[in-house]
Amino acid sequence: MKIAHLTSAHPRYDIRIFVKECHALARAGHDVTLIVADGKGDEIRDDIRIVDVGARSGGRLGRMTGTVKRVYQAALALAPDVVHFHDPELLPAALRLKQAGIKVVYDVHEDVPRQVMAKHWIPGWLRPAVSGSVETLEHFAARRFDAIVTSTPHIRKRFAALNPQTVDICNFPILEELVRHTPWDSRRNEICYIGGISRIRGIEPIIAALPDTDVRLNLAGPWSEQDLRGVLEGMPGWSRVNDLGVVDRAGVAEVLARSKIGLVTLFPTPNYVDALPIKLFEYMAAGMPVIASDFPVWREIVDAAGCGILVDPCNPAAIAEAIRSLLDDETRAAAMGLAGQNAVLENYSWTVQADKLCALYQSLESASQ
Repeated sequence: MKIAHLTSAHPRYDIRIFVKECHALARAGHDVTLIVADGKGDEIRDDIRIVDVGARSGGRLGRMTGTVKRVYQAALALAPDVVHFHDPELLPAALRLKQAGIKVVYDVHEDVPRQVMAKHWIPGWLRPAVSGSVETLEHFAARRFDAIVTSTPHIRKRFAALNPQTVDICNFPILEELVRHTPWDSRRNEICYIGGISRIRGIEPIIAALPDTDVRLNLAGPWSEQDLRGVLEGMPGWSRVNDLGVVDRAGVAEVLARSKIGLVTLFPTPNYVDALPIKLFEYMAAGMPVIASDFPVWREIVDAAGCGILVDPCNPAAIAEAIRSLLDDETRAAAMGLAGQNAVLENYSWTVQADKLCALYQSLESASQ
């Protein structure tokens, strides 16, 4: 099939979109194009054609209007069999593409109506109305699309009631990237946080916890809030931070291999408590114990694997105590890391998810014949 993945907001080499889904479909023999908006130009990479509609401009409003229009026009000109889109702002454009006779797959990365309630740039009084409007639009569109792909089973349950062709494709790690059998005693006295850096992802309590430990924090990822770095630099714990910036996939693997503990202490927002954060499984794949937020879904995973400690993510003292507890008993910590790695190998591999994605496309292809 001729497939076009569309994004107006994500980077061209996004892990879920490009590295995982586009590659899986290309390996299955499909003709895959990714339409992006970053101003870096067109290219062909790993047999995947990347079409650039130009850099986003004009802030969020400009992205949701001009950028969306250019992505829509590029998709229409391509005339694919299937459009697979990844941003809720593309919902109206996707409905128009459906009307043009193109099959449409909506890839739901987040529980967007719940996510809106934690958006710092939307005034608090306005969030319920925005959340309700988004949910109404999603439900209207989902009934008309050919399939829904969700990033978690929790989100799948909401959409399965609207569209029977709904499947969860979880963001589990690519094992070949991250699984290394790194001896514990070769790891540095470092812990790590990998991924987007923001207040609701729990970065402030992590920095506040550091003065009560004797470790350094490897911090790698993009900043989501412009003023946040300045705030953190004023905290005593910042002197213990290795600020690595945005690193590539090889860099991520290197950071994970040298660190002893992985932190995933996201705040208990409605969008996070039922999420399956990729960093949790990447830490496990790399063979390190985790310190994670004590959410029911996460507790089920961490307790079943015996791979870490759950804490109140808003409590720096609890985070510091968990760090000290693991590093004071490194035999236990190493055993937890190995247990987590074994759990990923058995239960949380991207390979199984790729097979589910390709099976969905096989059913779409069969329905066209």
